[in-house]
Amino acid sequence: MKRAVSVSLGSSTRDKKVIVNFKGQQISVERIGTNGDIEKAKQLYTELDSQVDAFGVGGVDLYLRLEGREYPLRAALKLVEGVKQTPVVDGRGLKHTLERRVFELAAPALHNTLSGTEREVQGLILEGVPHFRRAFIPVAVDRIGLSQAVTEVSDEVIFGDLMVALGIPIPVRGIRNFKRVARVMLPFVSYFPMSMLYYGSSGSEHEPKYQKYWLESDLLAGDFLFMRKYLPDDLSGKTVITNTTTEENVQFLRERGVRLMITTTPRYEGRSFGTNMMEAALTAYAGKGRPLSDDELNALIDELDLRPSVQVLNTD
Repeated sequence: MKRAVSVSLGSSTRDKKVIVNFKGQQISVERIGTNGDIEKAKQLYTELDSQVDAFGVGGVDLYLRLEGREYPLRAALKLVEGVKQTPVVDGRGLKHTLERRVFELAAPALHNTLSGTEREVQGLILEGVPHFRRAFIPVAVDRIGLSQAVTEVSDEVIFGDLMVALGIPIPVRGIRNFKRVARVMLPFVSYFPMSMLYYGSSGSEHEPKYQKYWLESDLLAGDFLFMRKYLPDDLSGKTVITNTTTEENVQFLRERGVRLMITTTPRYEGRSFGTNMMEAALTAYAGKGRPLSDDELNALIDELDLRPSVQVLNTD
């Protein structure tokens, strides 16, 4: 059996191990959290090198990609400098393939899951593609693919990177303006210390902020831990596109009135894993001993029929 392991800087309380079946090939998929302990993460990467078929890097990105260019996050790369044999992925491949195609891939489930009335409420056309008035993406710099997908189905998109990531109370409106800001910032972000790249081990702290943007948007998209920390208590009627959710996280959104939740990766035993974990699983399955290209990932997404999970959390 092939083995894919995500070593995460995140909380060990979110650890999970499952066996997934890709066309008859069983893959052991395991997340190991280190509670923010950088040295422990480095040690695990070194100890498991050559013992597993693929590594995922959780809790931090190794590179950020914008319009074909990749910007290395030098502090994060030190985590895996001891890995010599096992291929290492951080999920950015799936962020530019699976997440970029989220509405295309989720369309059948959206059409089949929602009743006719619900499809009307959600603004779905016959093909299952939704339409939203306004979307809010708290942090988009590492999810450009998802941001582009959201832009295509929304009248207006507000990006919260300056507010959420840097504490600068300025929203960025529209993906064109966001890319302009990102082009200026990414060369500097490349040199950020780990303390600025990693935002906490659990995301359990709840500090509602920037309420105006959450409340005025009908679509919320992005990493769950950023959402968990800042979102308001009342999310009635909203659609959330996110990832890395446990059953507890789903209940958290249900209690706040979220109408529809889409996780960009499939759910296994009640859990949607991060893109780094799923990309590691695909890398292990492919068996090439290296990270996969976007074309190879897209081909596997189609071959294995990997699709987002769609759940109606509230109908009232």
